[in-house]
Amino acid sequence: MERTRRDFMTRVGGIVAAGAVVQAHAAAGSKTKDESEKTAALTPHKQPPLPYTYDALEPYMDARTVELHYTKHHAGYVNGLNAAEAELAKARDANDFRMIQHWSRKAAFMGGGAFLHALYWSCMAPPASAEREPRGALAAKLVNDFGNIPAFKAQFTSVAETVEGSGWGVLAYRPEDRRLIVLQAENHQKLSPWDATPVLCIDVWEHAYYLKYQNRRADFIAAWWNLVDWEQVAKNLDAAP
Repeated sequence: MERTRRDFMTRVGGIVAAGAVVQAHAAAGSKTKDESEKTAALTPHKQPPLPYTYDALEPYMDARTVELHYTKHHAGYVNGLNAAEAELAKARDANDFRMIQHWSRKAAFMGGGAFLHALYWSCMAPPASAEREPRGALAAKLVNDFGNIPAFKAQFTSVAETVEGSGWGVLAYRPEDRRLIVLQAENHQKLSPWDATPVLCIDVWEHAYYLKYQNRRADFIAAWWNLVDWEQVAKNLDAAP
């Protein structure tokens, strides 16, 4: 596990710097400020490219759902993260923190959505090319930490089916005891432990499946297993700190 947590989040999380950092709200030609007055740099976050065409996940995930999910929902979280961080920068510039709770929550919600969506897309592959089952070190790790692979899948499926409201099922690596654990994430960030790195996730917000599966979340989850790219999940685990 040679890569740092920052390397992993950038590569897998999709919250990618769009070129050089920019100075927040810095007016062109403004006078040079001393160190105590400098405005902090912001990173403009960019949605990573979808790694396949909209129809590549058929028949398990329909093209229209993938298109709307990626271009509207995922893009919205990336844009929302940029907006929230810009507002936090304004608050610092003005020393006016009356809306700090609102924008802090927005940054957490939008940032969580941007990260998890990018991980979600990257961990799926067209059915013809997706690895049907985990292999090698990943398979051994799942057996070690869950008893056997069917037990892991059963727990993950149950977690995804039962997360309250809108949320995610997540497989994460916990460095404290070097174990893989299965988590529920309500919204994008609630119930998320600080010390675990997601390596696989499924989106069970209704926008992820409603056009094809209506309210049948369990059917969507069962179909999703046919799309999991276990080779990518293994890479994510290897890159986790």
